[in-house]
Amino acid sequence: MITVGGFNTAIDRLVTLDVLEPGSVQRATAVRSYPGGKGVHVAQTIAALGEPVQLVGLVDSMHRNFIARRMSERGVLFHGVEATGELRQCLALRERDGRISEVLDPGPLLSDAVCRQLLHTLWRAIDGSDAVVLSGSLPRGFDADTYAQIVRQAGGNGLPCLVDASGEALRHVADAGAWLIKPNRDEAAQLAGKAVDTVAQAAELVRALHGRGTERPVVTLGALGAVGFDGDAVWHASLPLRHSENAVGSGDCFLAGLAVAQQRGLPFDQALRLAVACGAANAMNEETGFVRRADVEALGARVQVTRQGA
Repeated sequence: MITVGGFNTAIDRLVTLDVLEPGSVQRATAVRSYPGGKGVHVAQTIAALGEPVQLVGLVDSMHRNFIARRMSERGVLFHGVEATGELRQCLALRERDGRISEVLDPGPLLSDAVCRQLLHTLWRAIDGSDAVVLSGSLPRGFDADTYAQIVRQAGGNGLPCLVDASGEALRHVADAGAWLIKPNRDEAAQLAGKAVDTVAQAAELVRALHGRGTERPVVTLGALGAVGFDGDAVWHASLPLRHSENAVGSGDCFLAGLAVAQQRGLPFDQALRLAVACGAANAMNEETGFVRRADVEALGARVQVTRQGA
């Protein structure tokens, strides 16, 4: 069982229009709503790949049944903790040419009681799990080192933690001894204190992060793919796509692929292959943060994985 701590649940709204014209009144051609947040995306992708998974996250009274029903349909065991305010809304505006602009709500400010309940629910879910994934922003009300504390406690019990965070939360986790962290290009630059735009720059950073205690550091570079280090070799995995329907959530699906690969004991180069295929499969579909297993399997054979410096 893989347990996902995706506390900052959201409602994703995908609005399709012809061309975004700031300052004008525009009419959408289509609008769709889904349960969202990075944890939701990770959990439903893990389930789509056939692995048992459970998710701990926020709900509100308005959306509790909506989220629970969708997670059940997707094969995810959902443990919802009710927030005192409304869940955040994440708006994606997709133009005719495929360009997407996102507007992300900050979400509710949680009371100490709700924060404690989320952590209590997570630790109950973790009992008996094989791995933990911590994904997404921490809801307001949590300390920035919350993920790092979970990583240290779980790691002390021999449980691998895979973390996708940003800002102060990521800086704390980078020194907490996580099994895997996955910063994107911008997050990597913040950690490194300089640009991380090339495969060579990413290779330098993953080696440095390994030296700070992360067993499997990975940096994602968008269209350039991903670079990871397993303590022995630096690997680069990529898959050029001719067209992207909706790339929002691809990093979450990528992380889910890494979690499934860890669960299955795959070699690290094959883990990156699966992860890149998951990210690409998401980009091919309209829904944010969702893949079809058949698409992942078909794309996996096209992923190029090379050992750097070999």
